[in-house]
Amino acid sequence: MIHSTTVDPYEVEYYKKMANVWWDKSGPFWPLHKLNMLRILWIKNKLAQYKYTSTNTPQPLHGLNVLDIGCGGGILSESLAELGATVHGIDVVEKNILIANAHALEDDLSIQYTYTSVEDLTDKKKKYDVVFNMEVVEHVADLDKFMHCSSKLVKPGGAMFVASINRTLSAYLSAIIGAEYILKWLPKGTHRYSMLRKPDEIIELLESDDIKTKESAGV
Repeated sequence: MIHSTTVDPYEVEYYKKMANVWWDKSGPFWPLHKLNMLRILWIKNKLAQYKYTSTNTPQPLHGLNVLDIGCGGGILSESLAELGATVHGIDVVEKNILIANAHALEDDLSIQYTYTSVEDLTDKKKKYDVVFNMEVVEHVADLDKFMHCSSKLVKPGGAMFVASINRTLSAYLSAIIGAEYILKWLPKGTHRYSMLRKPDEIIELLESDDIKTKESAGV
């Protein structure tokens, strides 16, 4: 049982219905699979650039203990594990965790998946070298608390990656009207404009917990 004030019941119910199609690369999550291929290279290069790891080995993330918040079906978690990281994926949708576990077993990957929230994990005093907060902040009920708990999970000297859709008119037209209603790349209701976050809002919350932004980039 998850005890959380950051979990949005609407989002939980939505992703329960979508859980079975996480690994269908031609299904509704195909844009996320494409995005993952692009950003895993960026993640690997940035971790090397800031001296968290090296790019000169087949498994450049070996030795890093990482957390994937809102791991869904495990798309990013598996990519990180393949690069050598010790991965802990968490999600507030229990069905997602079951799907992620099953797929990791199929691919013979050792990944720890847990049905839990950031608050509950923070209460256990867990700390990670790198925390991944990818496409989650636009789905939580209490952003301030969610980010504060996420920041507490980063080891001193560690890093956090945050990704989200910017709250702009162009994002509304492309990511919601275009992707969900016209092109139908994503199911209707995947994103709610009022829940999209501006980068400055996230940066301000990170800095309130003494996490400095080293770099940001659009996709």
